Amino acid sequence: MWTAAYIISIVVVNWLFVVVQPLATPFGDLYLATLVVGAVFVLRDYAQREIGHKVLLATLAAGAITWYMTTPALALASITAFAISEMADWAVFSFTGKPLQQRILISSLISVPLDSLAFLYLSGYLTPLSFSTETLSKAVGVAIVWMLLKLRADARLAGA
Repeated sequence: MWTAAYIISIVVVNWLFVVVQPLATPFGDLYLATLVVGAVFVLRDYAQREIGHKVLLATLAAGAITWYMTTPALALASITAFAISEMADWAVFSFTGKPLQQRILISSLISVPLDSLAFLYLSGYLTPLSFSTETLSKAVGVAIVWMLLKLRADARLAGA
């Protein structure tokens, strides 16, 4: 379930970059997709818990669908950015030995800016505002996952 939602969210966010015109601001173009992309990172964390590091196969599947629904250049930028950020996540999740909540925060400090920079640069959407907005959106998504996990862990401790 989480993996399917993750794949769909990637395709939808990439599609939004193509079909919704940016809002011009004094700080650069603001893309609607940069406001909602945080949901993709939330779903990636859950998909990774569901299928482990095979989440990269889900990313490739989303890239293939994006290829046909938008443009090959956007699909390549998306796949590349997710692969880069997923490798950062993989390293943190595999080698730190920290509890899940801490791994999410640590990996996000590394992977979120990497993903934003790679995708926006490769797709041609990089502006200071788009980078800031996309990175902040992802950080909010990560904070939501962190809080949900904390609430669940606290409930387990209270019930123990």
